[in-house]
Amino acid sequence: MLTLIADLGIRDFQAFVIAVIVFLLVPGPGNLALITSTSLAGLSGGLAATLGVIVGDQCLIALAMAGMAAVLLAYPAAFHALQWLGAAYLIWLGASMLFARSAARPIIAIRPGRYFRQAWLITVFNPKAIVFYMAFFPIFIQSDRSRAWIGLGILAFTVACLTLIYGLCLSLIVIRLADKFRQQDKWVWMLEKSAGLIMIAFAIRLALSNSA
Repeated sequence: MLTLIADLGIRDFQAFVIAVIVFLLVPGPGNLALITSTSLAGLSGGLAATLGVIVGDQCLIALAMAGMAAVLLAYPAAFHALQWLGAAYLIWLGASMLFARSAARPIIAIRPGRYFRQAWLITVFNPKAIVFYMAFFPIFIQSDRSRAWIGLGILAFTVACLTLIYGLCLSLIVIRLADKFRQQDKWVWMLEKSAGLIMIAFAIRLALSNSA
């Protein structure tokens, strides 16, 4: 299975899966939308918000993939440079999370009955998301593979599947532990610092493999 994935232009697929899971765990607008929707409407609200996050992510990923595919087809050497820039951006992002004094929690408002649309809007209008995907995806793609665009599609599908599983699990946890779930500042801090370290580690590892 992993050999087949590598043949499609993907490298370090296991690392990609681990990184996506860690990023999903880090509190942000998407997580708050899921928690709030579940608190208001139970499992149905949480799943609707999860689908909204997935569709929003896929819209942003499609835009990022279109830009990456254009660069890859026209200028393979430039795509290689994009991978280096992506690794540098992830190192900067990881360092920002690692050395932040406190975890900033964005405030969002979710109105009852429109969980999908509101979660989708929150995701699509996250100004940092498309920059993140433009930086994140290229470092897992081998630029010398003619079928790299298939690999990009597999990575996008993987994000959707992991987000669906995560959203379902988070909704079930919120239903059972709604009161305690709102007071987890220590865990928020630990997740943010862990994610920062993992981002830096992955970026360095993949940047080094780029130069090999």
